[in-house]
Amino acid sequence: MLDMAKTTKLIGQCWSDEIVPTLVEYIKIPNKSPAFDPAWAAHGYMDEAVALFERWARAKLPSLPGATLEVVRLPGRTPVILIEVPGDGHTVCCSMAISTSSRRWWGGRRDTVHGSRASKATSSTAAAGPTTDMRCSGR
Repeated sequence: MLDMAKTTKLIGQCWSDEIVPTLVEYIKIPNKSPAFDPAWAAHGYMDEAVALFERWARAKLPSLPGATLEVVRLPGRTPVILIEVPGDGHTVCCSMAISTSSRRWWGGRRDTVHGSRASKATSSTAAAGPTTDMRCSGR
């Protein structure tokens, strides 16, 4: 059974010790959505933001057996970080996509597009900053 007090403490500590400082570093990067920076690829800020979150997430992978991280890049599209955490037959399998612009990507199925797992890309200017999309399914 999940100990809610320990879980809440762990999440709070992770938030204040790791997540907030990483978000502070992200805010320092002048990264903008392609809608506001048509030359986003040439400027390189998007790549800088992706690298920041990729480093943070890769440091977490050893604690998640079998988890993988892939930075998906498609021509003319903003990159997305795809993290997959497999289940063990009794638990669920989760995929999380993190976008550093207002474009949201979802790559939950194992379809391939240009050699990656990304299966669909949509664009939205409603979100600002990094966005996540998480999908979990039973095995």
